[in-house]
Amino acid sequence: MWDEQIEFLGAQGYRLLAPDLLGLGENKFVGETATMDEMARDVAALMDAAKIDRAVICGLSMGCYVAFEFVHLFPDRVAALILCGARAPGPDEAEKRSREEQAQRALNEGMDFAVESISSKLLARQTLACKPDVVTRVRKMVLSTDPRGAAAAQRGMAARRDYSDELANISVSTLIVAGREDGVRTPEDAEFIHRQIRASQLVTMDDAGHLMNMEQPEKFNEVVVEFLKELKY
Repeated sequence: MWDEQIEFLGAQGYRLLAPDLLGLGENKFVGETATMDEMARDVAALMDAAKIDRAVICGLSMGCYVAFEFVHLFPDRVAALILCGARAPGPDEAEKRSREEQAQRALNEGMDFAVESISSKLLARQTLACKPDVVTRVRKMVLSTDPRGAAAAQRGMAARRDYSDELANISVSTLIVAGREDGVRTPEDAEFIHRQIRASQLVTMDDAGHLMNMEQPEKFNEVVVEFLKELKY
């Protein structure tokens, strides 16, 4: 899902690593719950293997929970943060029930049921109407996900901590990117994080939903490059 960023930013001279988080992609997992703590520690281990001491940490959706956990565990290794489609509060009981239901459906039915979220929550109207290649790509990405990994990730998100009170402790420069037609996050989610992190900026992208980096890669890349060029580290 980060192919356009890897290609574009790589051509600008940046080094990028896009890990398969625990249970997803080629990173297989057979347990019941893949926690945000485990995922953050996996990212740190990958950085160790790549001999990277400090980096800009970027996450989208669940990746933001991993980023919050990473900055909590390894603050000295974070040069800056990029948070896309982010939310800070922990799960309430309704969310916990919903995530367990989704975990059970993934295990019992496979990933076909999740495809409906592409049009209802993940993608903007313009993407659905004018970018069939993106729709097809997201559909393939969803359907190729290991149901066990998807279930483990759902349970991991249901078990996550509330990061709200930790935001004010984040001192590194932070870019918050929101999709104006995001069906998973609300504008208040991004605005809350922006208010709490002192050194943050918020960019809301038009004609973009929850997967803004895939839907509007050129605009997304421009925003990220401008942010990176401003960093001094």
